[in-house]
Formats: sequence, C-alpha cells, structure tokens
Amino acid sequence: MSLQSIGIAADSRSVPGRSFKAPGRVNLIGEHVDYTGGVVLPIAIPFATIVELRRHPAISGYTFTSESSYEEEHIGIADRSPGRGAWCDYPIGVLRELQKLNLELPPFELHVCSDVPQNVGLSSSASLEVATAMALLFHCGAALSAKEIAMLCQRAENNYVGSPCGIMDQFAVTAAMRGHALLLNTRTLDFQQLPLCQGGLAETVIIVANSGVRHSISAGDYGVRRRELEAGQTALRERFPRLRDLSEATLDQLQTCERMMSPMSFRRCRHVITENARVYEAREAMLAGDPIRLGAAMIASHQSQCDDFECSVEEIDFLVATARRSPACFGARLTGGGFGGCTVNLIQAGSEDRFCSELAEAFNFRFGHRPETYICAASDGALAYTELSQEELS
Repeated sequence: MSLQSIGIAADSRSVPGRSFKAPGRVNLIGEHVDYTGGVVLPIAIPFATIVELRRHPAISGYTFTSESSYEEEHIGIADRSPGRGAWCDYPIGVLRELQKLNLELPPFELHVCSDVPQNVGLSSSASLEVATAMALLFHCGAALSAKEIAMLCQRAENNYVGSPCGIMDQFAVTAAMRGHALLLNTRTLDFQQLPLCQGGLAETVIIVANSGVRHSISAGDYGVRRRELEAGQTALRERFPRLRDLSEATLDQLQTCERMMSPMSFRRCRHVITENARVYEAREAMLAGDPIRLGAAMIASHQSQCDDFECSVEEIDFLVATARRSPACFGARLTGGGFGGCTVNLIQAGSEDRFCSELAEAFNFRFGHRPETYICAASDGALAYTELSQEELS
C-alpha cells in the first residue's frame, strides 16, 4: 500500500496530509452479548483502514472520498442532514459526534483506503469509524481515552448510520494488543489482555474463512433478534428488579420467566446467558494455554448461535462442520453478527495450507466457489499507532 494509492491529489493550496490506521477485528467467542452487558473475547486482525486527512484552506466544508468508491461527498460546516445510506455515513457520523462535544473542526479532505473485507463480520465499519476519529481528534488538537473513542464511534453508528451495534467492535479496534485477545466486560468497559502464546496455544493459529454471504447489521434480521432479546431482558428485570442486565441473569431465573416472554425471546436470552459462561470458560482455557478446552467452548458457541439465536446460514454451518472434521482443528464457529459472513477457526500450527485447501475444495464442491481464508495473527489496535510515517505506509 503506497502513499499514492491512498492520497488525495495534492495541489499548491493544500496542506500535506497525515494518515491514521485502525484494524479490523474477529471475535473468538462472545456473540450477541455486547448490547446486554456481557463479556466478549475479540482480537484485532492484520487488515486495516487507513485514512489520510488534509487541511485545505480553499474549501469551506468537509470532503470525503474513498479508494473503493467513485462517489465524493462534500458537506458544509453547518450541515446537519441525516445519513445518506452510503459508505460516507460512517466518517460523517463520527464527525457529527465530535461536533456534539463542541469541538471545532476546521475544513478538511478525508480519503479512505481499506483492505478489511467488507460486510463479512470483520468490523470494516468500526475500523473506518475509529481511523476517522483518530484523524479528526488530531486535526482539532483534542484527545480522548480508549473508552471515549469507542463509545463515540458506537454512537456514530447507532445514531447516524442507524445500525444497532454494541460496543465490542469499536472497543477492540481501538484498544487491542498484539499477541493478545481482549476480554471486555461490555457493561463496565473493564478489560483484560489475555496472551495467546501460553502452553499449547503457542502452537496454534487463527484462520478466518469467508463464506461469501454478505451481511449487514443495519438490515432487518439483526434488528429483529436484538428486539427479541431486549424484550426477554425486560421481562427478566420485571421479575427480578435487582438484575441490571442479562449478564447477571441465571438459567434458573430465565426458566422462571419463560411464560412471561415469547419462545423466541426465551431462546435468545438462553443464548446470551450460556454464551457469557462460555466466554469465561474460554478465558480459563487461555490462561491454562489449553487449545482443546478453548476449541470446545467455540464449538458450543456455534451450536447455540444455530439453535437459540438462529443467526447462522447453510454456508456457515457447512464451513464449521467441514472444519471440525479436520484433525488439525480445535474449534470453529460463526463470528460476527451472523446471517452470513465468516467463521473463525483455531488450528494446529503447521497445518494452515492443508486446512485451507481442504476447506476450500469441499466448499467449492458444495456451493460452486472457493471461500477466501485469512490467517489472522492478533494485532495492535488503533491506539498502538501514532501518526503513520511514509515508511509504514509504503
């Protein structure tokens, strides 16, 4: 990736641009729990969004361009129009949230380049939001903590884009650490960095397989599942007023409230309660360096996503089942919001080529195309990067 490939065409009036980087993420375990106070275990991945920001005295507003789109968006400084349903909603949403903090943002041009796979559950949107936030904070001479940046970017996606996402993606993209998974309590935003190089885990790799089925969490199915889940949580809190959210509920309490909610809400809540327990089991497995135990938690998570949350699809289930037949595979599951996207697989190191080849061949035989696979070493989040130098970008 070169400066030329991400740069805005310079002219004699523009100020040289500065570039900022934020990675994508993959969630090892802890799905659909981050909007009910649960715990999650993501890593940042070695795919990233880079934004270049130029201050331009000759323009009176804000211009947004992207390497992947021919569309250029220009808005005035006082513009407060709603989202456009386009890629630029994500950086504009971040701009809007910064303006709500009464930060003064001089005119700029912002150009985006990303190699994070789009719409497959690897947080391409959060990557763009966080990279934009880092650039705009630098631009106006302000600073926010990791928690504040993540929460601001989540608000941008909720309020401007209209996507009901939780906090996990933005927090992982911001605060992840190389060689570690981020154990995040999404209610308190307390977190712990868990090393991925202990015991038998040191001899494993993480492989993501892209089903090719695109999804969007701003689309209907995700929103329906979230409303069903929140309705169940409301019923639980009516019966047990001391519960702050589902992360504190037990299966016994849920069973007591079964007749107070729909069958769908009951199953969604059961997934969340058991998923939180599986994340803590995964934490213990990681601290023990035990890939077999971690893989078992991942497999159980996928089954719960299929049966109770009902957010998987045929292609994803095939990838998981095929992966599990490999002797090199410790665990496999759907990752991300679901209804398509990717699987995450914990694989014995040294088996990557054979595993990916066999997975692709089986999938191609069944569905007529070969899935992309990515080896995903745990990478640094955006706060680990300072302003990027030309050497880092070239």
